[in-house]
Amino acid sequence: MENVLEIKNLSKKYEDFALKNVNLKLPKGMIMGLIGENGAGKTTTIKSILNIIQGDCGEIKIFGLDNQKNEKQVKEDIGVVLDDSFLSEYLNANDIQKIMKQIYQNWDENLYFEYIENFKLPKNKVVKDFSSGMKMKLKIAVALSHHPKFLVLDEPTSGLDPVARNEILDIFQDFIQDEEHSILVSSHITSDLEHIADYITFISQGEIVLTKTRDELLENYGIVKCSEETFKKIEAKDFVKCKKNRYEYDILVENKMEFQKKYQDVIVDKPSIEEIMLIYIKGEK
Repeated sequence: MENVLEIKNLSKKYEDFALKNVNLKLPKGMIMGLIGENGAGKTTTIKSILNIIQGDCGEIKIFGLDNQKNEKQVKEDIGVVLDDSFLSEYLNANDIQKIMKQIYQNWDENLYFEYIENFKLPKNKVVKDFSSGMKMKLKIAVALSHHPKFLVLDEPTSGLDPVARNEILDIFQDFIQDEEHSILVSSHITSDLEHIADYITFISQGEIVLTKTRDELLENYGIVKCSEETFKKIEAKDFVKCKKNRYEYDILVENKMEFQKKYQDVIVDKPSIEEIMLIYIKGEK
Protein backbone atom coordinates (compact mmCIF):
# COMPACT_ATOMS: atom_id res chain seq x y z
CA MET A 1 0.00 0.00 0.00
CA GLU A 2 1.39 3.40 -1.00
CA ASN A 3 2.12 5.83 1.83
CA VAL A 4 1.07 9.47 1.64
CA LEU A 5 3.37 10.31 4.59
CA GLU A 6 6.64 8.75 5.71
CA ILE A 7 8.69 10.02 8.65
CA LYS A 8 12.06 8.41 9.31
CA ASN A 9 14.14 9.00 12.45
CA LEU A 10 12.86 12.56 13.06
CA SER A 11 14.48 14.23 16.07
CA LYS A 12 14.28 17.79 17.37
CA LYS A 13 15.84 19.02 20.61
CA TYR A 14 14.77 22.02 22.65
CA GLU A 15 15.96 23.14 26.09
CA ASP A 16 13.07 21.48 27.90
CA PHE A 17 11.79 18.96 25.34
CA ALA A 18 13.03 16.58 22.68
CA LEU A 19 11.33 14.76 19.83
CA LYS A 20 13.20 11.46 19.69
CA ASN A 21 13.61 9.25 16.64
CA VAL A 22 10.02 9.48 15.40
CA ASN A 23 9.09 6.98 12.69
CA LEU A 24 5.65 7.06 11.12
CA LYS A 25 3.87 5.85 7.98
CA LEU A 26 0.38 6.84 6.86
CA PRO A 27 -1.05 4.77 3.99
CA LYS A 28 -2.97 6.59 1.27
CA GLY A 29 -6.73 6.61 1.77
CA MET A 30 -6.53 6.34 5.56
CA ILE A 31 -7.13 8.51 8.62
CA MET A 32 -4.52 8.45 11.37
CA GLY A 33 -5.29 9.86 14.81
CA LEU A 34 -2.33 11.29 16.72
CA ILE A 35 -2.87 11.21 20.48
CA GLY A 36 -0.84 12.06 23.57
CA GLU A 37 -0.78 14.30 26.61
CA ASN A 38 -0.09 18.06 26.42
CA GLY A 39 3.55 18.59 25.53
CA ALA A 40 3.95 15.05 24.20
CA GLY A 41 5.20 16.19 20.78
CA LYS A 42 2.06 16.14 18.62
CA THR A 43 2.28 19.75 17.45
CA THR A 44 6.07 19.57 17.02
CA THR A 45 5.59 16.55 14.77
CA ILE A 46 2.88 18.29 12.75
CA LYS A 47 4.90 21.50 12.34
CA SER A 48 7.89 19.41 11.22
CA ILE A 49 5.71 17.72 8.58
CA LEU A 50 4.66 21.16 7.33
CA ASN A 51 8.27 22.45 7.42
CA ILE A 52 7.28 25.22 9.84
CA ILE A 53 10.11 23.92 12.01
CA GLN A 54 13.06 21.82 10.84
CA GLY A 55 14.19 18.72 12.68
CA ASP A 56 17.79 18.27 13.80
CA CYS A 57 17.88 15.04 11.84
CA GLY A 58 15.53 12.71 10.00
CA GLU A 59 13.57 12.62 6.78
CA ILE A 60 9.96 13.46 5.94
CA LYS A 61 8.34 12.53 2.64
CA ILE A 62 4.85 13.56 1.53
CA PHE A 63 3.46 12.02 -1.68
CA GLY A 64 6.93 10.47 -1.99
CA LEU A 65 8.59 13.92 -2.11
CA ASP A 66 10.95 15.54 0.38
CA ASN A 67 8.90 18.01 2.41
CA GLN A 68 11.66 20.64 2.39
CA LYS A 69 13.08 20.36 -1.13
CA ASN A 70 9.61 20.15 -2.68
CA GLU A 71 7.74 22.31 -0.18
CA LYS A 72 5.76 24.47 -2.61
CA GLN A 73 4.67 21.52 -4.75
CA VAL A 74 3.70 19.42 -1.72
CA LYS A 75 1.74 22.18 0.01
CA GLU A 76 -0.49 22.71 -3.03
CA ASP A 77 -2.12 19.40 -2.11
CA ILE A 78 -2.22 19.77 1.69
CA GLY A 79 -5.08 21.30 3.69
CA VAL A 80 -4.00 22.50 7.12
CA VAL A 81 -5.78 23.37 10.37
CA LEU A 82 -3.52 24.61 13.17
CA ASP A 83 -4.20 26.26 16.49
CA ASP A 84 -2.65 29.41 15.04
CA SER A 85 -4.31 30.14 11.70
CA PHE A 86 -1.56 32.62 10.68
CA LEU A 87 -4.31 34.96 9.45
CA SER A 88 -4.97 38.39 10.88
CA GLU A 89 -8.04 38.49 13.10
CA TYR A 90 -8.92 41.82 11.49
CA LEU A 91 -9.78 40.09 8.23
CA ASN A 92 -13.26 38.83 7.34
CA ALA A 93 -14.28 35.78 5.29
CA ASN A 94 -14.36 37.82 2.06
CA ASP A 95 -10.84 39.16 2.69
CA ILE A 96 -9.52 35.66 3.36
CA GLN A 97 -10.91 34.32 0.09
CA LYS A 98 -9.14 37.11 -1.85
CA ILE A 99 -5.84 36.20 -0.18
CA MET A 100 -6.20 32.45 -0.57
CA LYS A 101 -6.96 32.55 -4.30
CA GLN A 102 -3.56 34.25 -4.75
CA ILE A 103 -1.83 31.43 -2.81
CA TYR A 104 -3.36 28.19 -4.12
CA GLN A 105 -3.52 27.32 -7.80
CA ASN A 106 -6.61 25.17 -7.25
CA TRP A 107 -8.46 27.55 -4.94
CA ASP A 108 -12.22 27.10 -5.45
CA GLU A 109 -14.11 30.28 -4.58
CA ASN A 110 -17.51 28.66 -5.01
CA LEU A 111 -16.61 25.75 -2.73
CA TYR A 112 -15.24 28.13 -0.10
CA PHE A 113 -18.42 30.18 0.05
CA GLU A 114 -20.46 26.98 0.07
CA TYR A 115 -18.66 25.99 3.28
CA ILE A 116 -19.10 29.51 4.68
CA GLU A 117 -22.84 29.29 4.04
CA ASN A 118 -23.19 25.74 5.37
CA PHE A 119 -21.27 26.67 8.53
CA LYS A 120 -23.48 29.76 8.90
CA LEU A 121 -20.46 32.07 9.09
CA PRO A 122 -20.81 35.80 8.37
CA LYS A 123 -18.89 37.08 5.35
CA ASN A 124 -18.28 40.64 6.55
CA LYS A 125 -17.62 40.16 10.27
CA VAL A 126 -13.94 40.30 11.29
CA VAL A 127 -12.47 37.08 12.65
CA LYS A 128 -11.62 38.58 16.07
CA ASP A 129 -15.37 38.84 16.75
CA PHE A 130 -15.97 35.14 15.97
CA SER A 131 -16.53 32.60 18.73
CA SER A 132 -13.87 29.88 19.08
CA GLY A 133 -16.19 27.45 17.30
CA MET A 134 -16.74 29.84 14.41
CA LYS A 135 -12.99 30.39 14.05
CA MET A 136 -12.43 26.65 13.84
CA LYS A 137 -15.13 26.25 11.17
CA LEU A 138 -13.53 29.05 9.15
CA LYS A 139 -10.12 27.35 9.33
CA ILE A 140 -11.66 24.09 8.17
CA ALA A 141 -13.40 25.86 5.27
CA VAL A 142 -10.07 27.36 4.20
CA ALA A 143 -8.29 24.00 4.52
CA LEU A 144 -10.79 22.22 2.25
CA SER A 145 -11.34 24.86 -0.43
CA HIS A 146 -8.33 24.22 -2.66
CA HIS A 147 -9.16 20.53 -3.19
CA PRO A 148 -6.31 19.06 -1.11
CA LYS A 149 -5.42 15.37 -1.17
CA PHE A 150 -4.01 15.31 2.36
CA LEU A 151 -5.40 17.04 5.46
CA VAL A 152 -3.11 17.80 8.41
CA LEU A 153 -5.27 18.80 11.36
CA ASP A 154 -4.24 19.89 14.84
CA GLU A 155 -7.22 19.71 17.23
CA PRO A 156 -9.82 20.49 14.52
CA THR A 157 -12.88 19.86 16.73
CA SER A 158 -11.58 21.86 19.69
CA GLY A 159 -14.09 24.46 20.87
CA LEU A 160 -17.01 22.93 18.98
CA ASP A 161 -20.25 21.76 20.57
CA PRO A 162 -21.25 18.10 20.01
CA VAL A 163 -23.55 18.90 17.07
CA ALA A 164 -20.88 20.94 15.28
CA ARG A 165 -18.25 18.29 16.03
CA ASN A 166 -20.36 15.60 14.40
CA GLU A 167 -20.90 17.87 11.42
CA ILE A 168 -17.14 18.33 11.01
CA LEU A 169 -16.42 14.62 11.45
CA ASP A 170 -18.96 13.85 8.71
CA ILE A 171 -17.08 16.24 6.40
CA PHE A 172 -13.81 14.43 7.12
CA GLN A 173 -15.42 11.07 6.45
CA ASP A 174 -16.84 12.37 3.16
CA PHE A 175 -13.37 13.66 2.25
CA ILE A 176 -11.79 10.25 2.80
CA GLN A 177 -14.28 8.49 0.50
CA ASP A 178 -11.88 9.40 -2.28
CA GLU A 179 -9.15 6.75 -1.99
CA GLU A 180 -6.55 9.32 -3.03
CA HIS A 181 -7.29 11.35 0.11
CA SER A 182 -5.71 10.93 3.56
CA ILE A 183 -5.91 12.65 6.94
CA LEU A 184 -3.53 13.05 9.87
CA VAL A 185 -5.43 14.47 12.85
CA SER A 186 -4.26 15.16 16.38
CA SER A 187 -6.99 15.40 18.99
CA HIS A 188 -7.54 15.36 22.74
CA ILE A 189 -11.10 14.22 22.02
CA THR A 190 -10.23 10.56 21.60
CA SER A 191 -13.90 9.58 21.25
CA ASP A 192 -13.89 11.45 17.90
CA LEU A 193 -10.99 9.30 16.73
CA GLU A 194 -12.84 6.13 17.72
CA HIS A 195 -15.45 7.11 15.12
CA ILE A 196 -13.24 8.09 12.19
CA ALA A 197 -9.61 6.91 12.54
CA ASP A 198 -8.20 3.86 10.77
CA TYR A 199 -4.92 4.08 12.70
CA ILE A 200 -3.99 5.47 16.11
CA THR A 201 -0.47 6.69 16.87
CA PHE A 202 0.29 7.43 20.51
CA ILE A 203 3.18 9.78 21.30
CA SER A 204 4.44 10.45 24.82
CA GLN A 205 7.43 12.51 25.99
CA GLY A 206 8.59 12.97 22.42
CA GLU A 207 8.58 9.28 21.48
CA ILE A 208 6.16 7.09 19.56
CA VAL A 209 4.74 4.58 22.04
CA LEU A 210 2.62 2.64 19.58
CA THR A 211 0.94 2.72 16.19
CA LYS A 212 -1.98 0.33 15.78
CA THR A 213 -5.15 0.12 13.78
CA ARG A 214 -8.16 1.38 15.69
CA ASP A 215 -9.68 -2.09 15.56
CA GLU A 216 -6.55 -3.68 17.03
CA LEU A 217 -6.69 -1.31 19.98
CA LEU A 218 -10.41 -1.57 20.66
CA GLU A 219 -10.84 -5.28 19.95
CA ASN A 220 -7.56 -6.86 21.13
CA TYR A 221 -6.63 -4.70 24.10
CA GLY A 222 -8.46 -5.00 27.40
CA ILE A 223 -8.62 -3.39 30.83
CA VAL A 224 -8.82 -5.31 34.07
CA LYS A 225 -10.04 -3.60 37.22
CA CYS A 226 -9.13 -5.73 40.22
CA SER A 227 -8.19 -5.79 43.89
CA GLU A 228 -4.60 -5.90 45.13
CA GLU A 229 -5.10 -9.54 46.05
CA THR A 230 -6.04 -10.43 42.47
CA PHE A 231 -3.31 -8.22 41.05
CA LYS A 232 -0.63 -10.18 42.94
CA LYS A 233 -1.72 -13.36 41.15
CA ILE A 234 -1.16 -11.85 37.69
CA GLU A 235 2.29 -12.28 36.14
CA ALA A 236 4.00 -9.10 34.94
CA LYS A 237 4.57 -10.60 31.47
CA ASP A 238 0.80 -10.86 30.99
CA PHE A 239 0.05 -7.13 31.02
CA VAL A 240 1.43 -3.98 29.42
CA LYS A 241 1.11 -1.54 32.32
CA CYS A 242 -0.84 -1.12 35.52
CA LYS A 243 -2.10 1.89 37.45
CA LYS A 244 -2.77 1.73 41.17
CA ASN A 245 -5.83 3.64 42.29
CA ARG A 246 -7.11 4.20 45.80
CA TYR A 247 -9.13 1.00 46.02
CA GLU A 248 -8.14 -1.04 42.97
CA TYR A 249 -5.69 -1.62 40.13
CA ASP A 250 -6.27 -0.82 36.46
CA ILE A 251 -4.33 -3.24 34.25
CA LEU A 252 -3.82 -2.81 30.50
CA VAL A 253 -3.77 -6.10 28.59
CA GLU A 254 -2.58 -6.36 24.98
CA ASN A 255 -4.35 -9.63 24.13
CA LYS A 256 -7.54 -9.94 26.13
CA MET A 257 -8.47 -13.35 24.67
CA GLU A 258 -5.21 -14.96 25.75
CA PHE A 259 -5.38 -13.22 29.12
CA GLN A 260 -8.94 -14.45 29.68
CA LYS A 261 -7.91 -18.04 28.92
CA LYS A 262 -5.18 -17.91 31.55
CA TYR A 263 -7.11 -15.95 34.20
CA GLN A 264 -10.64 -17.26 33.78
CA ASP A 265 -11.98 -15.72 37.00
CA VAL A 266 -10.88 -12.19 36.06
CA ILE A 267 -13.22 -9.87 34.13
CA VAL A 268 -11.62 -8.12 31.14
CA ASP A 269 -13.42 -5.00 29.89
CA LYS A 270 -13.27 -3.44 26.44
CA PRO A 271 -11.23 -0.22 26.72
CA SER A 272 -11.65 3.19 25.16
CA ILE A 273 -8.69 4.84 23.43
CA GLU A 274 -8.61 7.38 26.25
CA GLU A 275 -8.34 4.64 28.89
CA ILE A 276 -5.47 2.98 27.00
CA MET A 277 -3.65 6.31 26.74
CA LEU A 278 -4.11 7.16 30.43
CA ILE A 279 -2.74 3.83 31.64
CA TYR A 280 0.23 4.12 29.29
CA ILE A 281 0.99 7.63 30.63
CA LYS A 282 0.28 7.13 34.32
CA GLY A 283 0.84 3.42 34.68
CA GLU A 284 3.92 1.38 35.56
CA LYS A 285 5.24 -1.96 34.46
